[in-house]
Amino acid sequence: MADKAARLSVGGVEVDLPVYSPTEGQDVIDVGKLTAEGYFTYDPGFVSTASCESAITYIDGDNGVLLHRGYPIEQLAEQSDHLELCYLLLNDALPNAQEKEAFVSAIKAEAAVDKRYQRAYESIARDAHPMGTICSMTASLSAHYHADLDVDSEADRMLTSHRLIAKMPTLAALTYRHSQELPFVAPRPDLPYGENFLNMMFSTGDDYEVSPVLAQAMDRIFLLHADHEQNASTSTVRLAGSTGANPYASIAAGIAALWGPAHGGANEAVLNMLAQIGEPGNIDQYVNRAKDKDDSFRIMGFGHRVYKNYDPRAKVMQETCHEVLNELGVDNDPTLQMAQRLETIALEDEFFVERRLYPNVDFYSGIILKAIGIPTEMFTVIFATGRTPGWIAHWNEMVSVPYKIGRPRQLYTGSGFRDFVPINER
Repeated sequence: MADKAARLSVGGVEVDLPVYSPTEGQDVIDVGKLTAEGYFTYDPGFVSTASCESAITYIDGDNGVLLHRGYPIEQLAEQSDHLELCYLLLNDALPNAQEKEAFVSAIKAEAAVDKRYQRAYESIARDAHPMGTICSMTASLSAHYHADLDVDSEADRMLTSHRLIAKMPTLAALTYRHSQELPFVAPRPDLPYGENFLNMMFSTGDDYEVSPVLAQAMDRIFLLHADHEQNASTSTVRLAGSTGANPYASIAAGIAALWGPAHGGANEAVLNMLAQIGEPGNIDQYVNRAKDKDDSFRIMGFGHRVYKNYDPRAKVMQETCHEVLNELGVDNDPTLQMAQRLETIALEDEFFVERRLYPNVDFYSGIILKAIGIPTEMFTVIFATGRTPGWIAHWNEMVSVPYKIGRPRQLYTGSGFRDFVPINER
């Protein structure tokens, strides 16, 4: 029930439009009635349009707020872990001890992939971009697990959710090791989520041990990227799912959207920028170029298109980044030296402070992944792995209730009506 109404007057017609008040955030005008009056709205990029109703994530970019099911991301990052957040996104409540144990066990039970499925990697070029590989392999899960794809079955939906959360780290590690011509490493149910992932990535034998600091950093990267409301990839998952497409295909569509450099490539762009700068001695030169409005060079990893004051995820990631660098003792790495110098400049230089160009989560996650030894081209794969629980939570939320197929309109600017001319008369 609408709390109030907005009145639109156009072409001598007045239309009363319902206005809804959300739990948090701005009031929303329902423009659904406009179609019956012969009008619809024009909103390139859907930046002023709510495409759905959701109870999963809330963002207030002006005030640096990110809530998952009402819980601030800072509290979740400091006091929770990735799998607990996954449970929260799927179930609208934090688990008790028994529920968490059961959920973690269910995820670990689905982490492995069949040997026959692993052989599918043999058909993929080793120098293929990892995002292309994991996108295709995620979509192909629907062929391997075709018997449990009843969208109307709550049990099937939850099983599929568990499988995707469990198998994405495995697929990411398989993708990396395939590119490196390394033997695959099976998931270990005795290890926590982040530690298990690093073991699958880098294990060289039974005596391989993952540093607890690095394991926690990996878990936090997954947690901090788990969901971010109706961005391009999440909206893509919902749009694909609205057609009745199976969840594996819908998530693969989200991965494809994330692959675009304007969306998921931000932490990769940070490392590419540092490579362009070249060495610590060039920092001042490039900072001056960034300040020059006539120069196309930009410092990547600073500021955020949603968060206007600060990225609430960045503070936690900043602390984690410093812990990782201290743990690894990488003071001699020129790339990481440049990153640390840029961080100092961004936090102290008046030009950056005035414009609120603070280091964001992508800056710190890129530095962490570089320090851990993950290649730059794998960064977006890591992003996709962390974002999977959010994607599947949104897909599940949508298909659990009556929904409409997505069908955006357009402002047509092509030719008006004209008669066909036979080819011999043209």
